[in-house]
This record gives sequence, structure tokens and C-alpha cells, in this order.
Amino acid sequence: MILIFLILIPLLTGIFSFALKGDNAKVLAILSTVATLGGTAHVCFLNFGIRTFNMPWIPVMGTQFSLRADGMSSMLCLLTGIVTLVAILTNLNKPVEKSGAFYGFMLLSQAGLMGVFLANDALLFYVFWELALIPVYFLCSQWGGEKRIAVTFKFFIYTFVGSLMLLAGLIYLASKVPGHISYAWADIVQVHKNLSLGEQQWLFWLIFIAFAIKMPLFPFHTWQPDTYEQSPTPVTIILSALMVKMGLFAVLRWLVPVLPEGVAFWSDTVIVLAIIGVVYASCIAIVQTDMKRLVAYSSIAHMGLMIAVAFCNSEVGMHGIMVQMFNHGINITGMWVIISIVENRWGTRDMTKLGGMASLAPKMAIAFVIISLANIALPLTNGFVGEFMLFNGLFSSGGNNHIIFMVLAGLGVILGAVYTLNMVQKTAYGNETEMIIRKDISLNEYVGLAVIIGIILCFGFFPKPLLELTSGMASVLVK
Repeated sequence: MILIFLILIPLLTGIFSFALKGDNAKVLAILSTVATLGGTAHVCFLNFGIRTFNMPWIPVMGTQFSLRADGMSSMLCLLTGIVTLVAILTNLNKPVEKSGAFYGFMLLSQAGLMGVFLANDALLFYVFWELALIPVYFLCSQWGGEKRIAVTFKFFIYTFVGSLMLLAGLIYLASKVPGHISYAWADIVQVHKNLSLGEQQWLFWLIFIAFAIKMPLFPFHTWQPDTYEQSPTPVTIILSALMVKMGLFAVLRWLVPVLPEGVAFWSDTVIVLAIIGVVYASCIAIVQTDMKRLVAYSSIAHMGLMIAVAFCNSEVGMHGIMVQMFNHGINITGMWVIISIVENRWGTRDMTKLGGMASLAPKMAIAFVIISLANIALPLTNGFVGEFMLFNGLFSSGGNNHIIFMVLAGLGVILGAVYTLNMVQKTAYGNETEMIIRKDISLNEYVGLAVIIGIILCFGFFPKPLLELTSGMASVLVK
């Protein structure tokens, strides 16, 4: 029963939040996210084995309300619980118009994300896929920046087209289940036995494009930097820490095992696109002066490496993806929180107008440095273990092409250190600038950053719990 509560808690509190105003909405949002995080921690660390929940839904369509929590989905639910709590907690000291609606949409998006990671039925997965996205449209269009309408429209077109293609692909797969229509994962994953290579090849793109847009994969990435820049920080955190993982999770759960021959046929094509994305995004990040756009492009580069490894058919690489999905979500959340604090204190994100954080706000500078070092996968931070496993998987998957892929992807690591450390140098050090509000981190921001840094150091020194949680999942995906 606990799996259904992971969805119902944010869903019901999100709906109720629309009737509240001011601090009442904030308090409800915090209580809801704390309760949800407690549930995810129970599933991950106090419950051993796979948990399921099943009940009738639409029998005539061959679908049921089926949830399943294995190591990968449990880990991503835990990430969702942590990130949503930090996003809301660090935003408490900032005024929000129509706070009931704002926090209501945030909680509804969390409910959708939980559903995506737990769904064990293809049609149910699609419903939650849309439920996670729809609140973001409203959050961006109502509380975003000056260009929010145009940016949100572009985001809507991208995701709407992708979602329609995904739905068409899932319907086709369900219709190919022998003897009856079924959307159950156990049936869908066997459909490839009844599909020709040609069918798998075109079905691959019909389904994959929706996931490629969400991750995002080059050249489907153009919505991302503008949307991240124009969205309010809590929404940017949800988009970059969780929703891009939604796309990568979908590849591992609903594409790789469902269309294995199609994946094998198109794998090198996707890897090439992913590596192009790594190098291209890293080069663009180097020339950015806006901190938000720099981190947005860095996210594309980090995700590009994970996408490439997802198509390498390597067990250690697959395990590395699962670990790095969690770690990247934590690190990128910390980066966005720091950028939000910087903008709130200095009134700008332009690095040419910033400097002197280390003397004006030393606690903020320390947090910024630690999170930045984790973001470039420094040893003894959480980012190192997963990234090492990713490169190991890319190298050991075989063939000279994959060695070339690994070398090119390695450029992303070097360039990542360049633009990240350059951002730290310009913002934390250099000439002092006058702060609009002369104070360091506030209490709610301190708690949120403490959670992020605690996880960075904990899984940097002792990654065993995270590795054990996802152990055994990779072998299921590698044929």
C-alpha cells in the first residue's frame, strides 16, 4: 500500500493547496514533501526486495493500475522526494504570488513523477508522464520571466508532439500482444518476439523521440536553456534534476528491453548524437556569462554522457547510469539553489558583475565550491563513482568506435572543469561587489544546502548504499 501513498500524498495535498493562501500553502507543501520523503526512504532502505501494488483500472482496454518499486525506481522516487523538499524549502523566504496555486502545481508535478517511476503498466505510465508535465506548463507560464510565454509555448510544442508519438507507439505495442490487448509491462516487454526488425526500427524512433526531447538529446535540446532561464528556480530544479531523469529512466524501462533489436540497430546513431551534445554543450557553456544558462548547458553535457552509455550494452555502464542519475540530480539541485541565492543577494546572474562572495558571504562560498567540485566529479564527492562507472562502461563495451566515443566524451570532463571553475572564480573570488542584501545564507537555505552537501560527501566517501540499492538491475537490461 505504501506505493500508492507515495502518489496520493502529493496529489491530494496539491489539490487541497489551491484553496490555501500565503504561509498556509507553504506549511502544507513542506509537510507533504516531508511525509513523501519518509515514504520513499522506507521503500529504499527499510524494505528489501521488490514491492508491487495492483488493482483493476480499465479491464476492457487491457490495462490496470499497477505499480512496481525495484531498485532503480525506488532510487528515483527517493531522489524526487529529496529534490522536491529542497526546492520548496529553499524558496520559503521568497515572496510568491498566488502561493496556493504555485505550491499546488509543484506537488501535482511530484505526484506525476512518482507515478512515472513506479508505473508497471504502459498506459498508466503515459498518464503519469502527462501529469508530471502539465503542471510545469502552468508554473513556467504564470511565474516565469519576461519571455515566459514564448518559451513555454516552445516547450509545449516539443513535449506535446513527443507525447503523441509516444502514445501511438505504446498503443501499437499493446495491440501486438498475442491473444489480447495488454499494456502490462510483463506483456509489453515480450512483444519484440512478434515484431520484425523493420517494425522495431521505426517503432524505436516513434517512442524514443519523446524521451530524447525530455532528456534532452542533441538536436532536440533547444527548448531547454531558454526554459531553464525563464522558469522560477524551484521549477528549474524540478525540470533539470528530475524530469530529464524521467526521460532517461523511460529509455531504460520502456525502450531498451522492449525493442532490443531496434536499440541495437540505432545505438551508434544515438551515441554519436549524445557525444556531439556533450562537446557542443560544453563549448557553449564556456562562453556563457549568465550563470543559469551556463548550468543549463552543463546539464545537457552531463546527460549526454549518460545517454551514450545507455546504448552501449554494458552492465557496469548501466549500473553507473542508475548511480549517476541520483548523483547528478543532487548536484544540479545544489547548483540551482546557489544561483538562486546569488541572484537574490546581488540582483544579477551576470558573472561579469559578480565577485567577492568568499569575503561577503563565506558560508555561501564554501557551499558553492563543494557543490561545484561534485559537479565536475572530483574524487571523494558523489559524482566521481557514477562518472567513473560510465566511462568504464563506454570503454569496455567493445570496438574501436567506442574507444573514440570515450575519448570525445572525456573532452566534456575537461571542458566541464574549465567552465565550472571559471564560474566559481568569477563569482566567489575576484573583486568585491556590493550586495543588495548584506547577509549570508538564511536558515531555510542553510538547511537545504546542508542536505545537499551531506549527500554529496556521504555518497562520495561511502557509496555502498546507493550501489547496493541498484545492484542487479543492470544485468536485466544488458542482453
